[in-house]
Amino acid sequence: MRTINIHEAKTHLSRLVEQAANGEPFVIAKAGKPIAKVVPLDEPMTNPQRFGFMAGQIRVPADFDSMGRTEIEQLFDGEE
Repeated sequence: MRTINIHEAKTHLSRLVEQAANGEPFVIAKAGKPIAKVVPLDEPMTNPQRFGFMAGQIRVPADFDSMGRTEIEQLFDGEE
């Protein structure tokens, strides 16, 4: 695996990242000491699920905030 000094990496970052993405990883060094390794990802990142992706498919009850309140209070009070 080749080693690139940090100045060269900053100068040619786009090209180096493209090469790493194509299977040519490299190490970035500062003053001859390796500090980072650039490797391709195993699989491409996908778009994360967005808020509201189940809109219309589920229903939250109106009393959601108070559901189970009595049972929870009994657990904290040591009652069963």
